[in-house]
Amino acid sequence: MDADLSEPDDLGQLHRRDGQVLLTFRRRLRYPAETVWRVLTEPDHLAAWFPTTIEGERTVGARLRFSFRDIDADPFDGEMLAFDPPSLMELRWGVDVLRFEVEARGAESVLVFIAVVDELGKSARDGAGWHSCLDLLGYEVAGRPAPVSAPDRWKELRSTYVDRFGPEASTIGPPPQWEDAHGSGDGDPGLQ
Repeated sequence: MDADLSEPDDLGQLHRRDGQVLLTFRRRLRYPAETVWRVLTEPDHLAAWFPTTIEGERTVGARLRFSFRDIDADPFDGEMLAFDPPSLMELRWGVDVLRFEVEARGAESVLVFIAVVDELGKSARDGAGWHSCLDLLGYEVAGRPAPVSAPDRWKELRSTYVDRFGPEASTIGPPPQWEDAHGSGDGDPGLQ
């Protein structure tokens, strides 16, 4: 990641709390919170970094529908759990819960992203995936094209997250539709 986009250590953390598995990322972005918020919530910006569309109202309790742009997979449902512009968006994304918190720090901001995942075994896979998405978000916030695609960045990061989170967090690989579209990342330890 470029030094002007975020901090050098952007690796996610794996936590277990009250029977839940949480992946936590913290990014310091050298852009105002309002800019980060637009990239988090507006469809044109979401297309640059978020893995699916988000269809539905941006209000608490609204039903949401998600569709992948680049793989042949069925759409799935969710719900807007919290929406407090320009600082908080939390949604149920299928079986997972995604929480985005934006904290203004003058002309900069801190983005905290927490994914509550339903299975420990997919934590390394999803950790690498969300890390790559947040990298792309950083470029979108900066108004610059990303030098790498999300799937290629995921392939670069996968072994890092397998090592970081351990073997029990690395038992579930990408879905077959993703592998069909992007390749399996052969040679990567821990891939199913």
